[in-house]
Amino acid sequence: MEDNRRPDEIRRATGAGGDLQESERGTDTTQTFGHDSDLSFVPFGSELGEAELDAIDALPSGAALLLVRSGPTAGARYLLDADVTTVGRHPEADIFFDDVTVSRRHSEITRTGTSFELVDQRSLNGTYVNGERVDRATLVNGAEVRIGKFRLNFFVSPADLAQATEN
Repeated sequence: MEDNRRPDEIRRATGAGGDLQESERGTDTTQTFGHDSDLSFVPFGSELGEAELDAIDALPSGAALLLVRSGPTAGARYLLDADVTTVGRHPEADIFFDDVTVSRRHSEITRTGTSFELVDQRSLNGTYVNGERVDRATLVNGAEVRIGKFRLNFFVSPADLAQATEN
């Protein structure tokens, strides 16, 4: 059946009264990925720029760095120097990703000493480390983290990395 109405005459299908239901107004939703191929894991090479290498080298002991490698904020850097860092689409998240593929409270990164753990907060699209969906995972140097459309690499302080290899 062909619809010959002008675009301004086309209305969204609604309830019997024609109005949107109260629950349909202003709902906050997270968009899901369409295909499993969207979640494929293709590791990045080690092609870090001079600025990224300098930032990693400057990390103090007990700190780490997340580098956004792809997604709407590619190139952004996030210092992890707190015991708990929140990640999500909520404006008050420590790491704010303004994209519908990210849940409002998507994940947390917790620090214990010089060790970092990523904990999914029951997000719709899940949290991935090195291509595998995880509920929680210990982050190792160079690990790839995927949160929604965002692909990030995790780097620990070189001082902590050297200490770990000595033990």
